[in-house]
Amino acid sequence: MKLQRMNRRALALGALAVSGALALTACGSDETGNPDGGSSNAAAPSNIKCDDASGQVLADGSSAQKNAVDAWVKQFSAACKVEINYKAGGSGAGVTAFTQGQVPWAGSDSALKPEEVKASQKICSGGQGIDLPMVGGPIAVGYNVPGVDNLVLDAATIAKIFDSKITNWNDPAIAKLNPDAKLPNLKIQAFHRSDESGTTDNFTKYLIATAKKDFPYEGGKAWQAKGGQSAPQSSGVAAQVKQTAGAIGYFELSYAKDGIKTVAIDTGAGKPVEATVDNATKAIADAKVVGTGKDLALELNYATKADGAYPMVLVTYEIVCDKGNKSDTLPAVKAFLRYAASEDGQKILAENDYAPMPDDIIAKVRTTVESLS
Repeated sequence: MKLQRMNRRALALGALAVSGALALTACGSDETGNPDGGSSNAAAPSNIKCDDASGQVLADGSSAQKNAVDAWVKQFSAACKVEINYKAGGSGAGVTAFTQGQVPWAGSDSALKPEEVKASQKICSGGQGIDLPMVGGPIAVGYNVPGVDNLVLDAATIAKIFDSKITNWNDPAIAKLNPDAKLPNLKIQAFHRSDESGTTDNFTKYLIATAKKDFPYEGGKAWQAKGGQSAPQSSGVAAQVKQTAGAIGYFELSYAKDGIKTVAIDTGAGKPVEATVDNATKAIADAKVVGTGKDLALELNYATKADGAYPMVLVTYEIVCDKGNKSDTLPAVKAFLRYAASEDGQKILAENDYAPMPDDIIAKVRTTVESLS
């Protein structure tokens, strides 16, 4: 009996030792810095360079890129010991938070204005805020018209709809562009953004560039046209379009989910152009870098008539200090932006209905990210 008890005790101690070794193996730090170790290591990208990145990073800005940032964060956080909290409160809120020193980087669908660059110099010690184009994509015009599965509009008609000059779906101007559609006698419910938004800025830049006569406004992040209804952020506008018969609104293609139909635009090309990632990339390829120094702000050609080029596009910038970044967040911000600009980071964009940056532009972004200090 005594011998049996000794054997049982030895077996128990041996099992405990084995389980302890397994626990140390599972909980030990792996090459990616993932505390979950081997079981999730296979899913974490092996080529993400974490450097000394650690801790938490709070960021704010463009809701247009939220789905892209979420995809990046999922991969980046699996590889590095960093928690990225992107609020996505809108481009206006993001730029304000950045220039007030509340966040180390922000997302904006519009490049910094001169006065915003000046404001950034107060929080970028010895430097200033710069624009890094990182995410591209079409601004889709989504609609909810019962019985209409395909809809073509041109710039002038879109302008009149969003300026309350065309108020019914069976209007002759819409019927002319859609001779085969059964347009209902239904009131148009046009939704725009209630918050300051780079999506609004780019949407109105397109209308001003192509239909100035029908959209006589200065444009900008704040909505200026008459009438219509509003909703916060791209997700809010998309939700209203989805649930409101007769609705139409603008938002990034990534928000055109769950059956929301999108408008094809008659640009004057051979045939109407659909809102797709590939068609947006064709339009962004015509962009020119107009920023100076390390700033990589782009000038888009909204009036393109090239076949297959979807002209209603936006580019989301990551805004960061070129110099004078806070030392406690610089390693994490730099590592995250390096990954976002990498080949893998850009590949994720297309998988989430965004357009990767053209090769020559993203190459400049990568060089600039490495120079951040």
